[in-house]
Amino acid sequence: MKKQSGFTLIEIAIVLVIIGLLLGGVLKGQELITSARVRNLISQQDGIKAAYFGFQDRFRALPGDYATASATQNIANVLFGGDGNGQLLNSGGNNEQTIAWNHLTAAGFLNGSYTMATANQGVLDANTPKNPYSTYLQLVFDNNYSGTAVIKHNLKSGNQIPVEILAEVDRKSDDGNAIQGSFRFSRYTNASATGLPDVGAYAAGVCSDATGQWHATKSETNCGAASLF
Repeated sequence: MKKQSGFTLIEIAIVLVIIGLLLGGVLKGQELITSARVRNLISQQDGIKAAYFGFQDRFRALPGDYATASATQNIANVLFGGDGNGQLLNSGGNNEQTIAWNHLTAAGFLNGSYTMATANQGVLDANTPKNPYSTYLQLVFDNNYSGTAVIKHNLKSGNQIPVEILAEVDRKSDDGNAIQGSFRFSRYTNASATGLPDVGAYAAGVCSDATGQWHATKSETNCGAASLF
């Protein structure tokens, strides 16, 4: 009679240990990727806010709204300014939200070079930065964000950000509540050719309108937020 052979308990244990190590490595790798994305978003938001306040401190005006920011006045490589009313809006044919990026980079407060071909040019790669998910940012004076919405200046993160990333950004940089504090959920998508906000009905159920809890387990990928100044 032929003797049957098989795996010993030791061999099976070794295989299970190897599988466990592989799974642990995959999960750890995913955690590291998530952490890197969170840090990237926080760093981008903090850098832009610092640039915004630095510009305001130096020129006593807001980037984009600065009425005398031209090549013959105070900032080189700037052709257009705003109306100087202290609000970043599309006013008098000038897209102040878009011009703001030109002012910030030309004045040396942000890296890169964002230029405007015309004062009312829409949002393009040449004049507006993007978030890590390849959608445009926006500096604007509005109340397009969750919770008690008071019209004020804020930085829109752009959309296409997974809800679990925004929830972690909120926990690390603010209060973890999507409808309170300085970091809140926003339906901003910036899809229009004029650069004006497009408030679309997307990312339903990203957070609770009553409690502000982020629904991080729903795996919604098309989300955005606003950092309030």
